[in-house]
Amino acid sequence: MACTSMILSKSSLIIRTQGLPAISVACYSTGPDPRPIKSLSLLKKGTGGRSSFNGVVATVFGASGYMGSYLCNKLGKQGSQIIIPYRGNFYDVRDLRLCGDLGQVLFQPYHPRNDDEIRKAIKYSNVVINLIGREFATKNFTIADANVEIPARLARLSKEMGVEKFIHISALNADPNPPTYYISGGSQFYRTKYQGEKEVLREFPEATIFRPSDMYGSGDKFLRYYGHMWRHVFRKLAVYKKGEETIKQPVYVGDVAAAIVAACKDPDAAGKIYQAVGPKRYLLSELLDWFHVVMKKGEPDYGYYRYDLRYDPVMPLKLFINGLFPGYPMGHLTPERVERVSNRKSTSEIWRSVVRVQVKS
Repeated sequence: MACTSMILSKSSLIIRTQGLPAISVACYSTGPDPRPIKSLSLLKKGTGGRSSFNGVVATVFGASGYMGSYLCNKLGKQGSQIIIPYRGNFYDVRDLRLCGDLGQVLFQPYHPRNDDEIRKAIKYSNVVINLIGREFATKNFTIADANVEIPARLARLSKEMGVEKFIHISALNADPNPPTYYISGGSQFYRTKYQGEKEVLREFPEATIFRPSDMYGSGDKFLRYYGHMWRHVFRKLAVYKKGEETIKQPVYVGDVAAAIVAACKDPDAAGKIYQAVGPKRYLLSELLDWFHVVMKKGEPDYGYYRYDLRYDPVMPLKLFINGLFPGYPMGHLTPERVERVSNRKSTSEIWRSVVRVQVKS
């Protein structure tokens, strides 16, 4: 009876039978190692859509925020693979797994101050998108941490890891010296957003920066901010100069997300700053009156009317109460929010090199 023995080596399976020559079976190619793929676009597969792969592997920081769900849905709809780093509870980002096909949406825990965890999140990506930003301080991060230090760190590590495209979301009217409307010294949010842009471009000169205006959509902080009961004094609403000198150019959040996805594939977007604004300008007073009419709170017998924020004795008390609970301001009412919405400019007048883009649905 012949005796057969098998020897499993790293690259082949050797079968020896007593009295017969040994037979070597290769488990995989024994030739030279395959050349590394220089571009993930070479791995494109499918005809387009969620069940395809379009060659884009995007890491989206800050995906648990307002714009995150819109952006991830747009990316997944076109067949991009999405990596979502998260810092808090996994259940905050769990629903985003529905944005792509099976295996196309991956989650990675990380901390914004841990370089190794950030490197792990962007190791295989060719696009990194930063949505992280804050307009108020929390117990863990200041406004400068969220708007300057963290974006600069992400840009530096993305450059170090060889990421092809870095997209940073800033804010319309980012300004090193913002004008003062309600709080002393002007908006720290606008100041830190401007500083964040400078730091990102210093670390990643080819970065693309978006400056969106006030964004509206499901779950926004623009319409809901003015509709919240904490923003009103009974049925009266206090706004800077009654809102009659403040111009707004709101944009739909889905259009901004579509513009970001388009920039992922556009080689001409490198190193540019885009102002993402809506197609029309409105006076804030007109918008507020229309909001209340739609909510059936604008009738004369309801008692709604606007008055000047500068002479409101109740607003400082509300801001003080919200300041006792950092991280959870009732009605999104913070000094920075009050200062921001009082800004009278709709588009930036500082940069003449800025590309102004109007996105329409």
